[in-house]
Amino acid sequence: MATLLDHCSLVRSKNAGPFTLTFDFMCHDQASYDALTATGFLSPALFASLYGAAPEDVTVVAHPLALAVKVSLPRPVTQGDLHDPDCYAGQQYAPLMDMRLP
Repeated sequence: MATLLDHCSLVRSKNAGPFTLTFDFMCHDQASYDALTATGFLSPALFASLYGAAPEDVTVVAHPLALAVKVSLPRPVTQGDLHDPDCYAGQQYAPLMDMRLP
């Protein structure tokens, strides 16, 4: 079974403002992009379960010309909050890296 790194040359997470977390998945090539998007792995349900968001608040946007997928959702806590474990959200992609794609 494949992982995200089998398909993506870049996987990152970051803030999109103090209230929104965003993920970027940039694929190696057209074949990798097609394979990744065909799995349906990057779904609102997955991000809702991992990050405690409601599925309807998760936005998944495929960018075929860029061979990329962007996912955005509300941050679990506001950036800079006393309980914010990752102020820049640069480590939030980590739980996805060991998961096997269908």
